[in-house]
Amino acid sequence: MKADIHPNYKEVVFQDLSSDFAFLTRSTLSSKETVKWEDGKEYPLVKIDISSASHPFYTGKQKVMDTGGRVDRFRKRYAK
Repeated sequence: MKADIHPNYKEVVFQDLSSDFAFLTRSTLSSKETVKWEDGKEYPLVKIDISSASHPFYTGKQKVMDTGGRVDRFRKRYAK
């Protein structure tokens, strides 16, 4: 590997703003904000809008929208 071309890979806390869910992982993202984690150390804090704790697919609150009865029209057309 070449020296001095790779980004700094370090531990970062990601916080979901909508569900107040946070997790510690490694990333190349950086932030000026820091947060004290459960282990007592301070880590950079990256705020995100959606995570697995708030995304409708992972929470089971996903809705399927049928706009204009497209499914019914399809079934009528090809029911023969």
